[in-house]
Order: sequence, then C-alpha cells, then structure tokens
Amino acid sequence: MRSLLAFRKIPPPFLLRCLIHCKPFCSQSRFPTESDNPSPQVNENPPTSSSSVVVVANLSTRKPEHKDESRVIDALLDRRNDPESALRFYNWARPGSFEVGDSFWLLIHILVSSPESHGRARDLLQRYVSSSSPMPRVLVCNLVESAKSFGFEVKALPFSYLLNAYTKERRTDCAVECIKLMIELGLAPYVRYVNNTLSALVRRNSINEAKELYGKMVATGLVAGDKATAHLLMRASLREEKPEEALEVFSKAIEREEEPDGLLYSLAIQACCKTVNLGMAFGLLSEMKEKKLCVSQETYTSVIVALVKQDRVEEAVRLKDEMVSEGIPMSVIAATSLIKGHCKNGDLGSALEMFRKMEKEGPSPNRVTFSVLIEWFSKSGEMERVLEFYKKMEALGITPSSFQVHSVIQVCLKGQRPEHGLKLFEEYFETGSANIFICNSMLSWLCKQGKIDETKDLLRKMESRGLGPNVVSYNNVMLALCRTKRLDLALTVFSEMLEKDIKPNDYTYSTLIDGCFKNHDFHNAWEIIAQMNSSDIEVNEVVYHTVINGLCKAGQSSKARDMLEDLMREKRVCVGCMSYNTIIDGFIKESRMDSAVAAYREMCGNGVSPNVVTYTCMMDGLCKNSRMDQALEMRKEMKEKGLKLDVPAYGALIDGFCKKGEMKSASALFSELFKEGLNPNKAVYNSLISGFRNLGNMEAAIDLYKKMLKDGLRCDLRTYTTLVYGLLKEGNLIMAFGLYTEMQGLDIVADEIMCSVIVNGLSKVGQFVEVVKLFEEMKKNDVTPNVFIYNAVIAGHFKEGNLDEAFRLHDEMLDKGLVPDGVTFDILVRGKYGESQCIGVESL
Repeated sequence: MRSLLAFRKIPPPFLLRCLIHCKPFCSQSRFPTESDNPSPQVNENPPTSSSSVVVVANLSTRKPEHKDESRVIDALLDRRNDPESALRFYNWARPGSFEVGDSFWLLIHILVSSPESHGRARDLLQRYVSSSSPMPRVLVCNLVESAKSFGFEVKALPFSYLLNAYTKERRTDCAVECIKLMIELGLAPYVRYVNNTLSALVRRNSINEAKELYGKMVATGLVAGDKATAHLLMRASLREEKPEEALEVFSKAIEREEEPDGLLYSLAIQACCKTVNLGMAFGLLSEMKEKKLCVSQETYTSVIVALVKQDRVEEAVRLKDEMVSEGIPMSVIAATSLIKGHCKNGDLGSALEMFRKMEKEGPSPNRVTFSVLIEWFSKSGEMERVLEFYKKMEALGITPSSFQVHSVIQVCLKGQRPEHGLKLFEEYFETGSANIFICNSMLSWLCKQGKIDETKDLLRKMESRGLGPNVVSYNNVMLALCRTKRLDLALTVFSEMLEKDIKPNDYTYSTLIDGCFKNHDFHNAWEIIAQMNSSDIEVNEVVYHTVINGLCKAGQSSKARDMLEDLMREKRVCVGCMSYNTIIDGFIKESRMDSAVAAYREMCGNGVSPNVVTYTCMMDGLCKNSRMDQALEMRKEMKEKGLKLDVPAYGALIDGFCKKGEMKSASALFSELFKEGLNPNKAVYNSLISGFRNLGNMEAAIDLYKKMLKDGLRCDLRTYTTLVYGLLKEGNLIMAFGLYTEMQGLDIVADEIMCSVIVNGLSKVGQFVEVVKLFEEMKKNDVTPNVFIYNAVIAGHFKEGNLDEAFRLHDEMLDKGLVPDGVTFDILVRGKYGESQCIGVESL
C-alpha cells in the first residue's frame, strides 16, 4: 500500500495544483512538524481541550515502537465500515504518539464517514492540534491527499473540525488560514466554526480582517452565514461607529429570508438610533411587538437616548413609561438622558422630579447623572440644589470628578456663598486632588475680587505642591488685574513670572499690551512690545491686532498703519481683514476720511479682501462726511463681490441720506431692507425720524414711531427727544408732553438735551413753575443744567421779581464752570430774555 504524502517547503501555488491532481511525489513515514515548515505561534499558552473519549493514552514526543505502517493501514481499510473497531485497533497499534501520518489521516476519514463517530474525529484533531504546532496548509493538504489515496470523498467535515481545533486553541491566524484554504478547495466550512473565528478576530480588534474574510466566503457562494453571523458583524460595525454597515448586514439577513430574532432587531434599532433614522427605529420596534419578540432594556434605552438628542423629550418620556409598564426597569443611562433633555429645555423641575424618582425607585444615580444635574443647575445659578447634589454624591460614596468640584466651587463663588466655595476649594486642595485647571480658575476669581494677598498665597501653595504655577496661571492673574484696572500689579506679576524663568506666550503679551493701552500707559505698552519683538516666540496675528487696536483707540492710527506695513513687508505674520478694519475705523474716528480711503485701497492692493464690516465702516464714514456718491460706489462694489448689506450697512446709507434731507432715497433703502428679509434696528428708525423732523414732516415721523412700537422695538432717549422737539417746534404741546410722560413711565431719564427741549417748550408758553420743577429734577438725577436751561430759569425768576435767586443762580453757574453768554447778560442787566439756541438738538 502506498504511503501518504507529507509536504515540505512547497510553494502555495504548486501545493494547490498537487491537491487538485492528487498525485503523490514522495513518501515519508512520519507527519511534517513545525521544523519542516515553521509557523508563527499564535498563542503562547493555548488552553487544553478535554475530550469525553480518550483515544490516545500518551501525547508525549517519545517515539514508541510501532507496528508496520502499511500493515496498520491495511487493517484500518479492512475496518473502514466499522469506525469503532478501527479506532480500537488504532489505539492498540499506535499507543501514545502522533509521530505517524498515513494511518492517522486514514482513521480520521473512517471516523467522519459515520455520524456516530464524528465526535471521535473532532476530539482526535483537537488533541493533535493542541499537542503540536502543525501548519494549517500542511494538514489541509494531508487531509485532501489521504482522501484521494484511500478512496474517500473530500468532505468539508474534517476540515471544519480542524478549523474548530485551531479556534479553540486560540490560534486565530491558523484558523483564518484554514478557512481560506477551504475556500480555495471549494469546501464550505461549518457556519458555527466560521462564526467562532470571526468572533475571535473581532475580540482582538481585527474587525476589517473579519469583514474581508466574510466577504470572500460570501463572494464564492460557499457560506452566507446565519443569524449569529449577522449578530457578530452588526456588533462589530457598531463598535467601529459604522451604523450604516450594521443596517446593511441586517438588510442582507432579511434578503436571505432569515427570520430576525430579538437580538437582530435590537442591533438594527441601535444602528438606526446612531444614524438618527428614528422613523425606521420605531418601525422595527413595532415589528418586534407584533412578532411577540422581547424588547430589551438596551433597545428601549437606545431609542430614548436618540429621542432626547433630537430634542423630542416628550416622546422619550412616553417610551420610558411604556418600557416600565411592560415590567422592564428603567436603565440609569435612559434616566440620565431624560434628565439632560429636561435640563436642555429649561425644565429643571421635571429634571429634579426624575432624579427624585431615581432615588426612590431606582436605578441609583451614577457620576454621570450628578454631572448633568450639577452642570445645568449651576448654569441656572441654583446654588442650593448644586450643593445638595454634591453632598448626595459624597453620601453615596461616588467620588466627584475635578469638573464637578470645579462647577460646585464656581456656582458658590458666583452666588451668595463665596466663603463656601473657598472652603470647598481649600478642602479639595488639601486632599491633593486639585489640578492646575481648578487652581488657575481660583486665581482668576481671587484677583477679580481684589484679594491680592490670597492670590500670592495660592501661587506659593501651588508651587510647593508641584502644581506649577504655569504660564496660564500667571496669565489668568494678569488678565484679572488688567480688567480691574490694576495695571501696576499686573506688571509686577509679569516681572515675577520672568524671574522664575516662566516663558511668556502670545496671550501674555496680548493681555498686557491691551491693558496698557486701555489704561493709556503708552510707555509700558511700547516696552512690552519691544520685549516681545526681541523674544524668540512666534507672535501671531491676534497679538499684533491687539497692538493695532490699542494704537487706534489712542488716536494713533497712522502709527498702527505703519506697523501693519512693516508686518506685510517683513511677512512676519499673515495680516487679515480685522486689522485693516480697525485702522480704517480709527482714521474715521479721527476725522481723517482720506486716510481711511487710502488704507482701504492699500488693503485691496495687498490682496486682503474687504468684508461686510469693512464696507459698512467705509460707507458710514463717507456718509458722515457728506460723500454720498463714494458711499454708493462702495455699495455697488459690495454687491458686485456677492456681499449682502447687513442692517448696519443699510443704516449708514439711510442716515447719510436723512442728514442730506433726501428722504425719498432713504425711504427706498428702508423698503429694500425689508425685501432682503432684514429687520431695522432702533438706529435706522431714529435716523428716519430725525430726517422727517428736520423737514417738518412730523406726521411721517409719528408714523415711523408707531411702526417702531408695532415691530416690538422700544424707543430710546434719542427717539423721544427728536419727537418731542419736533412737536414742540410746531406747537403741538399736548402730544409732545404726552410722549415725555410716556418716556418717564419707561424709566428713561432725561439728559441735558431733552431737558433743554422741554425747557424751551415750557418757556414759550410761560410755564415757569414747570421749568423750575424740571430744573430741580435734573439736579436730583445728577444731570447738570446747561447755560440755556440756567438762562430760562434765571429769566423766570427775574420776571417774578426774585432778583436775589436770579443772581444766586448766576453765581452757581460760575461755580459749576459754566460761562454765561450774551443772553444771560441781557436778562440780568436789561431784564430782557430773547431767543436762545436749544443746544444739541439739531444734531440728533
């Protein structure tokens, strides 16, 4: 009898050709081992699999005395129809070793030929794989060759048992290779063993490899998989955050006419929730109920969480009630999600009610639950509730996170119990749990409160605990000091920082430079700028913009422009539109419109595209300088570039036309504004009201006032002053004083200009008593009367014969630094009160 083949170091293509033609080319009395064709070890400590039937007494590598191989094979062939007899004979002839080959593989084929002995074949292969490290390709070749040599049909069963053996030994790579060889041979591996291999790949996070392997099997038509395969692939896709692929697996399972089970539905619903396809999720949920499938807590939770994320909290609550009514307890994830949904909708009462229910009925709130409650109740400033949640966390033995501790401290500091926040911080700091973020936040608060000594003390403690302080710590301190106008202390902290070799960053310089300019300390500003330029840090656009902004606010726009030119020339930083806008606005505020136009042209020439803010700023400046033609050119250019005018841009043009008295053009722009879907602001209405008042068209001005109220805009002091002045000018005293009374009812305090308007109107109708009342009211509201108002009051007293009071008011004028004018002289010397200018009204 010819012996079986053992393949040694044969290239894969040649090996497969050999399998197809099944012609032996060498003979060998033993099986190839790892030394013949080494394979990498998959698992250093594979588990040993037990068997119910002991077929080999000793699996040692000791080589026993064997009966003649050909005689054993002949005896086994004589027993090929009696697997149990063949097994007994093999155990007698080959006790204790797998050091032979032909007879072993013959026995495997004999055992798999009868269903009663399948388990024996499986156990034999399992023991063989666990006791040695054979290559899958060699063993597969031996199985094929032995089947051909001894007249057995090449079936998938022994190969599947071999696959199972590799999987149980956790030799996943060998199992994968075994499946690939079976595919090449056109053999369909058993689905259960395929699933085990795919599961092993997913467990070790080789998800793509698992999908590729499955794809190859499906492509050959050998294996389509079953429900367990679909479960496995869907879980893998969800694990990879690829819910679309999970739904594709579900659809293919349906196409195979497999009846989905509860788990398949549950995974599909989870995938729908992740893709926010809640319509499909509810449809699948309904199908599950129709088919009497059990809907799990996990499934309900997935839909509830998805509904909350879509701000459909009421539906989520109804689904939760349905879940509970079916005897399924609510999960802590679902409960926490509902609490968050209520909080996001501003319904803190419902959130608190849900929390109370969790405390009473379960599930017990976890750290995430408390995080949500602390975060949202902190935002609403409900300090007592926040402290309550914090204490309950401690009572439940839940260690609060740094974020939670920080939130509680902040709500106490911002509320009415800063001492509690400080105490909590000190306790947390002493535990050694405080991080630098919490410490930096506390440093900022201490500085804002002016607690300089406490700030220095905390800096020292941080240093002793190894918590920095770092550049962020010092930046927080300096920012707080600059905002509270304590620039000298900020500069001192900066010096300390440098002494400790803590390197400043962009934010450090930006903070100090901005603070210096806002405090008009130009000397220190330039010193810090010089130091920044000499340092080796990369200064970004934000820092340079801070310098440019400070110079422009200080009325040094030319200097800012020179700096911008230097930056562009040296290419130290990419200069954007914001810096140019600042310089243009600075020139306009300095009444240097030509310089603003030059800066605009330079901006375009340097390839920086103007934005809506640029055009609005330019149009506003040009309109205020009565250069309407150029402003309209800007508007045309803006439209050509595809930029839409915003409300401030329309407001600038409307105001320009109103000041020129061209109300037709102003009204046309006002109508265009509405057509563009924009809503005018108070500034636009005030410009139009002033324009119509200047033309004496108070009817149109009043109509705009009414429209303003109808549109929900509250009139301001400028609106009332303009209307009252116009009405008084045309003699409509009743309506004028009605508007003034309305203004007072809105708690709008009259300023010097409004008081001048009222005094002027009252004086014309001889209401001297009312003038004096208004005069005293101004003093009470800390509004200093101007010369015009003093003249009106002095004239009234003079007419009433109160000369002493008239002269006393004259002296009071001088004491307040007001210079009496010619009208004052005429009243006191000649007893004559003529027309006087109502200061400031015409400029409205």
